[in-house]
Amino acid sequence: MTTATSLEEFYKETSNLVPEDINKEIGHFNVFRIDDIMLKMKEKPYMPYNRRAYFKISMMQGRNRVEYADKVIEIEGTGLLFATPRIPYHYVPYDDNQSGYFCIFTREFLIQNKSGVVLDELPIFRPGGYPVFQINAENAEELHAIFTKMYKELSSDYAYKYDLIRNYVLELIHFGQKLQPATSLYTTHNASARVSSLFIELLERQFPIESPHQKLMLRTAKDYADRLSVHVNHLNKVLKENTGKTTTDIISNRIVQEAKILLKQTDWNISEIAYSLGFEEVAHFSNFFKKQTSIAPLAFRA
Repeated sequence: MTTATSLEEFYKETSNLVPEDINKEIGHFNVFRIDDIMLKMKEKPYMPYNRRAYFKISMMQGRNRVEYADKVIEIEGTGLLFATPRIPYHYVPYDDNQSGYFCIFTREFLIQNKSGVVLDELPIFRPGGYPVFQINAENAEELHAIFTKMYKELSSDYAYKYDLIRNYVLELIHFGQKLQPATSLYTTHNASARVSSLFIELLERQFPIESPHQKLMLRTAKDYADRLSVHVNHLNKVLKENTGKTTTDIISNRIVQEAKILLKQTDWNISEIAYSLGFEEVAHFSNFFKKQTSIAPLAFRA
């Protein structure tokens, strides 16, 4: 299985041609027709489950499946997918009858926009969600028009084409956010919600684990409470009210999710994975993983 985690690897997998200016411009953008990519990747029938170093927005037409660490979403007809480097996923087309578009871009590409957009703060790219939408015919037509304009504009000689393309990308982002439930777009501003939000942000900042020498700095409920300057009992109460789960449950769920990814997507040994996730003893990690999943780490990896 291939792992196109960087832009260079993505281009080598899809076209064997890496753009000469890929590291020269501030930020990167490109747009593709899915049927063209499918023709070039006959021997690679799916995009791998991994973390990518770029953002991606796809309008997929066909029968597809999108897999996250703990959820599978089936797409029939037209689907709209928003992918962020922070959330790994696996995209599986069921057959070769695929069409549509997708664009890829780096965080730096949109930073050039004077609107001050911070991608990770947008609801569509927040951790914990699954931003995949089934699209009706009317919306599909509107999306197709936006992608077509981007595709044509990219090959134009207009001096300000990238400014225009940034506006198209933002239009796609807002299109997707309008498809989300209203509750996911607006956050309350009471103290309880702020503590919950800050806790989740602090938790997610520790991931992904990208090296066996990297180690989680915050492992316990008290670690997080101390960092947030609140009492651990208060943190537990707030999270229980807002999520229905205890601090320890949330931390454990996130660690086991990362453990699954490392077991499946790296060749690190169990000792290295255990250390990176904050376990001093392999036995402690094995017991933790088995308690959470009812299966031993080695059995899960097999």
